[in-house]
Amino acid sequence: MGAAWRAIRDLFRRAGIDTAELDARLFAEAAFGMDRLELVNRERELVPAEQLKVLEGYAARRLKGEPVVRILGEKEFWGLSFRLNAATLVPRPETELLVERGLEIIGPLDGARILDLGTGTGCIPIALLTEYSDVTAVAVDLSAEALEMARFNANRHGVGDRFTTLKGSWFDPIEPGARFDLITSNPPYIETAEIATLMPEVREHDPRLALDGGADGLAAYRAIAAEAGLFLKPEGALLLEIGASQAGAVHDILVGAGFAGVEIARDLAGLDRMITARLVAAP
Repeated sequence: MGAAWRAIRDLFRRAGIDTAELDARLFAEAAFGMDRLELVNRERELVPAEQLKVLEGYAARRLKGEPVVRILGEKEFWGLSFRLNAATLVPRPETELLVERGLEIIGPLDGARILDLGTGTGCIPIALLTEYSDVTAVAVDLSAEALEMARFNANRHGVGDRFTTLKGSWFDPIEPGARFDLITSNPPYIETAEIATLMPEVREHDPRLALDGGADGLAAYRAIAAEAGLFLKPEGALLLEIGASQAGAVHDILVGAGFAGVEIARDLAGLDRMITARLVAAP
């Protein structure tokens, strides 16, 4: 087993892959169904042909530039493992800011209701649901394939009975009169013209639907801001992930739509990353 994964490592090194050893080891662990310690302890054993074929398949995809996380189809977020497919964005660490702020907002509430727009894997609402036993969530996405993945992830983490999915664009599938304590979204915010300049691992493997924010990157924010007030409870909050240079523009969109108490938060890199908005300014 050791010889097999080291051969893959060497292949990656020759191809100029900076993370050659890590990638090869992760693929071996997944293909052989074992953790790192077991891989070390059993390195002298022969690899069954079936498992070797899986490992070689992973390697072939990596050599074509496919990201490791896409090949393995799993990504950790909020300490939970989320299954991916081609229709879902890969959950990113900075998005955990929305979960942290969401916990602060719904913490004192009983039976809070969450609406997540453009849910993808469902990582934001599912992470929040795992922290409570009486909170419910509705997750909306334009992609049926993404919603299928979100339902899988909700069931995997034991919150499927409190997690509802609806197919459609933003608020379109939400019943008129429905009200939520918290509305969250990590919408597409890349300017259309910039997509061609993104790293190949993003440009060629993340779904364009989850990236393309229109000509100025703000189309989704305008759509959400225009209707969010109709679906928020009076003291509810809207949480949005933003691009690092978009805080001012999104702030103005929200204020123009009647929101108050608009706050901007930065991520661990010191970049503007999240906006909180309410219909009524906090005292």
